[in-house]
Amino acid sequence: MRLIGTLVLAGLVAGCATTPQGLPPVAVTAVAETDPVGTSNADAADDPAIWRNAANPAASLIVATDKKSGLLVYDLSGKTRFTDNSGLLNNVDLATMPDGRVIVVASDRNDLANAKLRIWQLDTANARLEPLGTVSGGTGEGYGVCLWRNGDSLIAYSVLKEGAIHEVRINLNGTPTGEPLRTMKLATQTEGCVTDPSDGTLYVGEEDVGIWRFAPGATEGTLVAPVDNKYLVADVEGLALLRTGDRAVLVASSQGDNAYAVFSLPDMKPLGRFRIAAGRFGSVEETDGIELVGGSFGPDYPEGLFIAQDGHNPPAAQNFKLVSWAAVKAALGLD
Repeated sequence: MRLIGTLVLAGLVAGCATTPQGLPPVAVTAVAETDPVGTSNADAADDPAIWRNAANPAASLIVATDKKSGLLVYDLSGKTRFTDNSGLLNNVDLATMPDGRVIVVASDRNDLANAKLRIWQLDTANARLEPLGTVSGGTGEGYGVCLWRNGDSLIAYSVLKEGAIHEVRINLNGTPTGEPLRTMKLATQTEGCVTDPSDGTLYVGEEDVGIWRFAPGATEGTLVAPVDNKYLVADVEGLALLRTGDRAVLVASSQGDNAYAVFSLPDMKPLGRFRIAAGRFGSVEETDGIELVGGSFGPDYPEGLFIAQDGHNPPAAQNFKLVSWAAVKAALGLD
């Protein structure tokens, strides 16, 4: 009887175990979705980046990773315009240089012992990627990447899976070369990162711990938003930052409960949480990478475009969902 009772009690305890849920998020729906990535039946889609065509917002482009095969270029309707087959590319970011060139950088993990930063120029007129080369991203498995354009300089942050973060200046004169600047370190698995364009402050997500902030030039960070099962439920995945004048917000993928947390900067005051619910397109779950760019992208996105990787998109392969930032602001009651 004691054994039976013990087994019953264990079963009851196991039955009561639940996945952590954060504070209830408000709901928004996707305006559009991309074609599924080419790799089916796998965790393949990962991270998006957005190029906004200021002269013709409807002609803006999305660059995203199929981390089993390479990069994809989509238009705003979600149609695939170009496919790059460079192999195991995990995260991607892009920057427009003063001379008008749009530079795309992805974390290359084809060699798991030696991270690379693979570099392209985006042909915005034809939605094509033109390979430029690679530079070292550090010793270890490449995972996350984000960029900061500082005047004429392009600074890349190569985030390794085991927690090292390498800051690299990319020289784009001729064949790209990389100049190591500083190295930072977090204790456990790390991926998502984003920079504040105003001064290069770096935000990095340590998946089971929270969001860290690194001041410009600093090698030690500050934990500014811990995993608390209120605003952030592990894993902390993609990060996105939108600055409008002297105001900015940071958005984080709270993957553990299929939501997104929004914080004001620099105080990291929580502004609320949202999720992407089923509407014309399906709901979004298990998000890795996210991106947010302000400005008009046309009538469907009058105040900016938010994109989230959708980790569960049956019956098709994973893809990316497009959401109006104006809808998020309205749902959260933001100015």
